[in-house]
Amino acid sequence: MYKIVMFTMIAFFTMSSALYAENPIVPDGLSGAKVINAEECKKLMNSNGKVFDVRNELEYGEGHLPGAIMLPYKEKSDKAANFDASVDKFDISKLPSDKSTPVIFYCNGDRCWKSYKSSVAAIKAGHKNVNWFRGGLPEWKEKGYPIEK
Repeated sequence: MYKIVMFTMIAFFTMSSALYAENPIVPDGLSGAKVINAEECKKLMNSNGKVFDVRNELEYGEGHLPGAIMLPYKEKSDKAANFDASVDKFDISKLPSDKSTPVIFYCNGDRCWKSYKSSVAAIKAGHKNVNWFRGGLPEWKEKGYPIEK
């Protein structure tokens, strides 16, 4: 029995390590962007902030923040702070032409890199009011805030 338990624990930790290596946690911060929480996101949305859901169409259809604009970030680059954006696809032209307009990017929380990468793209494109909702949809739901389908 002891061997079975030990084998199971080793297998679990090995698989968990592989999963974390595949989907590392995104950085805590991003120079040029403000990292916001659900409350701050809601306040910005209720003022003049434009919120962008950068997940794929299927995920967006399963539920998104009210009024969120679907703008998928199609990533092929590494899940790393020094990713190569040239291999990714993101239609930056869909962002507001007024680069001082508050923009908010979110995805599926601290293991989803799409909101980080889209925030980087917006900063590089000259946007001055970039808000990265790092906790994304999981944090939004945790607060009990409504979602649209």
